[in-house]
Amino acid sequence: MNQVAEAQGMILHDWHAEIVALRSFNQFLLHECLDLATSPTKLSPIIRRRESHEISESKGLQPFSILDDLELHMYSSEAPCGDASMEFLMEAQVDATPWPVDQLHPATKKLPGLLRGRESFAELGIVRRKPARADSPQTLSKSCSDKLALKQCTSMLSSFTSLLVNPANAYIKSLVLPKGQYSEHACQRSFGPKGRMKPVANHRWSGGYAFCPFKVRTTDHEFAFSRRSKPASSRELRTSNVAAVLNPYIQEALILGRLQGRQRFDPKAASAICSKRMWKTTLQVLAALGTPKLLQSISVSSRVQDWKKSVLFADRQRVKADVTAAALSGWIRNDGDDFEVQPG
Repeated sequence: MNQVAEAQGMILHDWHAEIVALRSFNQFLLHECLDLATSPTKLSPIIRRRESHEISESKGLQPFSILDDLELHMYSSEAPCGDASMEFLMEAQVDATPWPVDQLHPATKKLPGLLRGRESFAELGIVRRKPARADSPQTLSKSCSDKLALKQCTSMLSSFTSLLVNPANAYIKSLVLPKGQYSEHACQRSFGPKGRMKPVANHRWSGGYAFCPFKVRTTDHEFAFSRRSKPASSRELRTSNVAAVLNPYIQEALILGRLQGRQRFDPKAASAICSKRMWKTTLQVLAALGTPKLLQSISVSSRVQDWKKSVLFADRQRVKADVTAAALSGWIRNDGDDFEVQPG
């Protein structure tokens, strides 16, 4: 966990496919915002400028919105790690008997209430950490199941994008999984309004935030390179530490959270979807817009954690606080990723 601060926002701490996809989507939105901010007559296929009557303290001050007739759907070739995949993890064990708590890895006992993804199968509907392996480094990164569950309340927008795009139209409509990776019971427990998210079901917050549960749908189509794409006799497949990022603005290969071929902590190793570069793009959009309230709120400091404490993030922070207290209990906030970003 001590390497989070050392990374200075230039390295992805979580490069599971779902998280890379969400970051890529947010990077795409930021560049669409930049295009509209610098070209007043330009139109976007995904966002629009908000009308003056739509912008207020209660409705949000963001200048842009996802198009009203646009739906956002997400595909995952595997059940998201964490709570939504526990049944599959248990089935894969020679002995599916839950591990006694007194046999947990010593490092896990130092963080009570926050289990690794593969520990204590009997504990369901709880927040879990990644990496899941007991011999992996300790982190406070939450599982994909937990992050997607929270996204049902905070929307698909990252903190930086939420400064510019109103969250009301930015929720996932459906999560699509291969039939063989879908457990109805697990998904209802992990994401559904009658499962662990029940305490916030039907909740609405100011700023355009609400609990908007996505539907989990299935498909017969399999990802060409999934574990199930090989004959049973040749399924000696291992998880790759390489991730691919592709959207209309970028095409990258990442290894261990940085650009492939670059040294760790080298500024040139920073991906376009790393926090530091996306915050910098956000500042470029704000400068192009010249919106006084938005600019004034972040002009007092050049450090990201100071920006997140500004009034502009109050609605989003309130949503996260309510949800993690009521529905995703055990969520330990990770505040180590603080760094400086200069405009330009």
